[in-house]
This record gives sequence, C-alpha cells and structure tokens, in this order.
Amino acid sequence: MGKQTVAEQFVDLLARAGVRRLYGVVGDSLNPVVDAVRRNAAIDWIQVRHEESAAFAAGAEAQLTGRLAACAGSCGPGNLHLINGLYDAHRSMAPVLALASHIPSSEIGSGYFQETHPDRLFGECSHYCELISSPRQMPRVPQTAIQHAVGRSGVSVVALPGDIAALPAPERAEEHALVTTRPSVRPGDAEIDALARMVDAADRVTLFCGSGTAGAHAEVMAFAERVKAPVGHALRGKEWIQYDNPYDVGMSGLLGYGAAYEATHECDLLMLLGTDFPYNAFLPDDVKIVQVDVRPEHLGRRSKLDLAVWGDVRETLRCLTPKVRAKTDRQFLNRMLKKHADALEGKVRAYTRRVDKHIPIHPEYVASVLDEEAAGDAVFTVDTGMCNVWAARYLTPNGRRRVIGSFTHGSMANAVPQAIGAQFLDRGRQVVSMSGDGGFAMLMGDFLTLVQYDLPVKVVLFNNSSLGMVELEMMVSGLPSYGTTNLNPDFAEIARAAGAYGERVEKPKHLRAALRSALRYKGPALLDVVTDPNALSIPPKIRAEMVTGFALSASKVVLEGGVGRMVQMARSNLRNLPRP
Repeated sequence: MGKQTVAEQFVDLLARAGVRRLYGVVGDSLNPVVDAVRRNAAIDWIQVRHEESAAFAAGAEAQLTGRLAACAGSCGPGNLHLINGLYDAHRSMAPVLALASHIPSSEIGSGYFQETHPDRLFGECSHYCELISSPRQMPRVPQTAIQHAVGRSGVSVVALPGDIAALPAPERAEEHALVTTRPSVRPGDAEIDALARMVDAADRVTLFCGSGTAGAHAEVMAFAERVKAPVGHALRGKEWIQYDNPYDVGMSGLLGYGAAYEATHECDLLMLLGTDFPYNAFLPDDVKIVQVDVRPEHLGRRSKLDLAVWGDVRETLRCLTPKVRAKTDRQFLNRMLKKHADALEGKVRAYTRRVDKHIPIHPEYVASVLDEEAAGDAVFTVDTGMCNVWAARYLTPNGRRRVIGSFTHGSMANAVPQAIGAQFLDRGRQVVSMSGDGGFAMLMGDFLTLVQYDLPVKVVLFNNSSLGMVELEMMVSGLPSYGTTNLNPDFAEIARAAGAYGERVEKPKHLRAALRSALRYKGPALLDVVTDPNALSIPPKIRAEMVTGFALSASKVVLEGGVGRMVQMARSNLRNLPRP
C-alpha cells in the first residue's frame, strides 16, 4: 500500500470524525481531495450546483444530528461562495468543517489567478480558521479544526493549497482521539442556590425559551408546574417547547403571537432559558431577569441580568427544581393563559372567512393545509421572509417534527439547500421546503441537485411574485414599495422540464388534492402555489419605534394574521384550568 497523501489523510480524518458526506463543487485546486473521497468508501462526494448550497446543506445536516458535517470549495471564487452558508451555520451553532482549497502555495501573496486569502476571509464566521502551508502540519490542523467545530458548536475552516494536498503526508504523524460529542455543563452549587432563592422570592415567574431547551422539554414542564409559570418561546424554541405544553403563552418578537409579550413584562422574575433572543426591544427593563445558557458569551448581551447562570438548561433545571418551593397560586398563570387564548381567537377570525374560495390563495391557508397533510415526523426547511411567518404560526410541533431555517442569520434562498442536507440524512423521511419565489429563484440551480440524486424533497413554493417581507419593511417605514416585484415563470413547468414532478395551483379548491399528490410522489416534487401578495397587514398606528429593525417596545405585535391549530391548543389549556 502506497504512502498516504495529505488529501487522503484529511479525508480519513473526516470519516473518523463521523462525516459521511462532503458537499461541494469540484475544481482544480480541490481535485486531490475529491479523488481521495472517490477512493474512500466511508464518505461520499455530493455535487451541488453552487457552493453556497453546499454550506447550507452541511449546516442543516449538522443541526438535525448535532454531529459534524462538512463542505468544500475550490480556490478563490469557489470557496468564497461558501461564506453565506457558513455564516448561517456558525450563527445557528451547527458544527461544520469547511475545506477552502487554495492556489499553489508558492504563489500565495503574488496576486496569482483566483487568489484570495481564505484564512483571513472566514475569520468572522468561524471559531477556527487556519492555512496548511506544509505537510508537517498534518494531521494537527484538521484535528484542531474538528475539535473547535464540535466543542464550540460552530464552523471551522481549513485552507489547503492544492499542491500541498497532493504531497505525501508525514510518516508516523501523531493522531489523537477525536472528540465528536459535547459534554453536559452543570452550574456550580452557588449559582443554583442563588437562583433558587430568586425563584422562591418571586410571586410571578415567566419562562422564555429558545433553542437551548432542545432535549429539556420534560425538565421545563416540570419546573413550570412547580412554580406555576407561563412558558413563552422564541422562534428557534418553538419546535422544542410548544408541544404538549399546558403552560404555553405563545411567541414573542417580530413574528410573535399570543400572550408571550405580556407574560414577560407582567412577571416579577423572567427566566431566559437557552435563548440568545436578539430583539431586546421586546424584553422588559423593569423586572428581574435570570439567563441560563451553555454559551457564556451569550449571557447578558441582550438585557441587564440580575443573575447569569452558565450551564445546560436541562442540567440546570434538574438541579434547581428540587430546591425551589412549590408554588400553589395559579392566578398569574391562569390570567396569561386566558390572555393567550383570547389573543389567538382574535387573530384567527381574520383568516377564517371564505379562505377556501379566495383567489389569489391566502398563503395562511396554504400553510394551514400543509400542516395538516404533512407527516408527523416531517422536516420543514423554511425560507427567510414571509415563509418564516407562516411556519411560525401554522406548523404544529409535536416533538418529532423539525423546523430548520436561517432564523438567526436571516439569509434568503436557504430552504432548498437545507432540504438537500436533511434528505440525504434519511431518504425515507419526509422533507418539505417552504420556499418563497424570491428565495427559490436565487438558488434555483440546486433544484437540479434534487433531480440528480433523486432526493424526494417536496418544494412548496409560496409564489406571490414579490419580496413580501421587504415590502412590509418598506410600509412600516412609511416608504412606498419599490424594487420588490418579481416577474416569474411557471415554476411547475420548469420542474417538469428538469425531470421532477411539477404542479401549479391557482384555486384554493385544488390545493389539498395537489398537496397530497406532491407529498405522495416518490421523487422530487414542486408545487407552485400562486398566493395573494396583499396577505400582509400592519398595525393601525405606525410608531417611530417600528422603523429600525421592527423595534416594537410599546406595541405587542407587528404582523396580524392567523395562528392555525395553535388556537385549539390554547383552548385545550383553558379547559384544563381548575374551576373556582
């Protein structure tokens, strides 16, 4: 057996770390690595049409599994295309290793063809970003990159010149055991005791939950029951905390609904659990606030804290719950549950009249029917913009469904590429891309990736021929919409021409049957649903606070609209209230 090359050793390391796919676009500087993948049975090369899609796909895979995923780009423009998807993965705390191949090592710094400096360019969207300039740096640099990505839950980037990749790897190179999972983090006894004292001293406690409550549903519910606390959530906390939740008071923020805003402002102790909620204008400034987070750099950067607790939400609550006195007064909780149900009832009425006859189709109606028809364990990938609104308000979590989007980075065009990564994980699991026409068109080339690999992703296209969220932003700012209209083709015809299932729906009476046909289809499918571009509404009074980033400190809701089956959940919770 011949001596390993640097590229072969690099690919072996990825395989040892659990990586099963390397997403990317081939190119000359990347050829030694791609050839090493070809000869390694443990890892597959996934050819996408755009490197940005490669990074999004890897990020989605990492978010769904919690394990390391990988992508690659060739020198210069190739790896530059990775950057947007890597930003998204990094800000979503997804462990991703990106290989940025580089120009010939002897030409670095000479202004060579396609020269960039990836070791500098990716610094802001990674925990670790280094250049391999000698084979003697192997395998330490990629090993270190893997440890950073997994240990700190984010992106690592390795820049590797093509000529270095083709050289022999050093003999007897030291290889150490790779860390591929994160430990649990328990706060110290002093912090737990201080938190218990604050909870016992508070009459009205509210929990506000983010994605850090993943895996902690039982612990959050047990604690909420013990202290009679309403439970609100951020968008990224919805899938983890809203289901089977008799304390649910909805979501706060730009897309918020229900009584989460009131619950966070009318308590006397607000506990932020595993959330780096960015909209500080929606957080109170006159109540005591405790934040629990596994990332210490998140503590206190959105609001002034009375106590910062460094630890996993699950481990923290396991330690805390037995230490706090059980509360018996449900008055605050019951009042918030009633407010929540009343708020949802008011919203629902706006989109329950003749929606099955309205042309163009209400997008809310599309999302509602999709929620009913999709599988109980479906993975939804959601484009940024109005699709975020429909997903937040109409997709019903149940503990088995997953919802992935660019919820922190806020990039367009994320849904189809993320669906690629989700579907490669499990071809038998239903994956639905909720795409806007603007986002879909931006990276439409990677619909061909679905066809090439026969990935059975279902693209439900909310086609309002506009950049709807941007129009809303302009209206809120008092500006006329401009530059937001899209002249679109019949996307269903494009899907059929590409070799996939395609159907266009213009009448609501045809929607459910068309959805069922698309969801049953064995391969990739696209449903082009023509939706109402005017399905937006804004508050009756435009306040100055709305203009910058929708900072609504005085108003509770930016968008009005339906909330799907969540009203049934709220009604169920009300029925469970004890009678006086």
